[in-house]
Amino acid sequence: MGILYDDVVVLNQAEKEDDPSVITVNCPDKIGLGCDLCRILLFFGLSITRVDVSTDGKWCYIVFWVFGDTTTRWSLVKKWMVAACPSCFSASGISYYNAEQQGAKPPAVFLLKFCCTDRPDVTKSLCELELTIKRVKVSTTPDGRVVDLFFVTDTRELLHTEKRQEDTYELIKAVLGDDMISCELEMVRPEVAGSSQASAFLPSVITEGAFSFEDSEVCSNGSINRSIPSIVIDDSLSPSHTLFQIVCLDHKGLLYDIMRTFKDYNVQISYGRGARKQTRKCELDLFIMQADGKKMVDPSKQNALLSRLLKELTQPLRVAVVSRGPDTELLVANPVELSGKGRPLVFYDITYALKMLNICIFSAEVGRHIIEHREWEVYRVLFHEEDCLAVPRHKIEEEVWRKLMGWD
Repeated sequence: MGILYDDVVVLNQAEKEDDPSVITVNCPDKIGLGCDLCRILLFFGLSITRVDVSTDGKWCYIVFWVFGDTTTRWSLVKKWMVAACPSCFSASGISYYNAEQQGAKPPAVFLLKFCCTDRPDVTKSLCELELTIKRVKVSTTPDGRVVDLFFVTDTRELLHTEKRQEDTYELIKAVLGDDMISCELEMVRPEVAGSSQASAFLPSVITEGAFSFEDSEVCSNGSINRSIPSIVIDDSLSPSHTLFQIVCLDHKGLLYDIMRTFKDYNVQISYGRGARKQTRKCELDLFIMQADGKKMVDPSKQNALLSRLLKELTQPLRVAVVSRGPDTELLVANPVELSGKGRPLVFYDITYALKMLNICIFSAEVGRHIIEHREWEVYRVLFHEEDCLAVPRHKIEEEVWRKLMGWD
């Protein structure tokens, strides 16, 4: 017996401003589905306040309680979530994450290049177009003109068509207005935007993760509270599952960070629930099993997963302001999924935080680097010299960290 296409994802928008919207997902299961769905919710800026997950190994049922705002494109949220769900014909057996299969057909990469007299933020507009930013390089010429290069992929896989390119051009023109001098779009080789680089030239504060805001919460008065997550592993409650009990501070993308970790370790969440409390603490109970259908009893595997979770919950991103020769540079790094997907809206959050500090970006770029045997996206932003003198480094780090963690 099948299930109607519209019933795969059911979205009930809240009638009152203080009430959450409820999203119900009912589809065949696969390892990593929860990660993919949470990434979509993070991409659209939705805040998850509660989640229930259950699966029998073939079919899953997930309910998200989320908060959006007046700009949330709910129809697009549903469209993306439906696209992330496996086909109903795949319910005959659970699919496990396979990096080779995921990377068999990389999407076409396009270079969007525009020149203008000012630098408005176009990252949000590109996201609304369903374009994924793979790499970016922005710079300012000596005569004050702005030249921005965005390497993007199209989730619709239609950017090669004339109509799709015209829509992209019109939106960029609408954002830039009279400031726009030129705008070009062309297909490039995937390796131009996707190659990972060695991290030898990156400062240790990024490669070793020793920046000052890990395990912290920025309070309303600007002070910083330390809070180390609590993770308890219990094998005694279920004959076939291992229980992970997590208590930690909430941050933007928290559930995505947890689900991404389980996906990378090829671990399935068979049953789980979690909620955000009024104290801004999150409590989650997650019953997991390995890819072989057995619970995780090997202490070495438990410790490896525990160690990774602690890192992701205390340090989902790395932020630092450092000297780069005579210049000052902001660096932000975040881990990439084994599937190759990066964290959504990082560049948007960086530019937004800097805009609030009245800091002008002189140049910026994002690339992928190998750090601690994993692939990371590293954003590098150079400032104008006068801005560095006006705003202390620790203030820049704090404001960028707040925005990225959703504590602004």
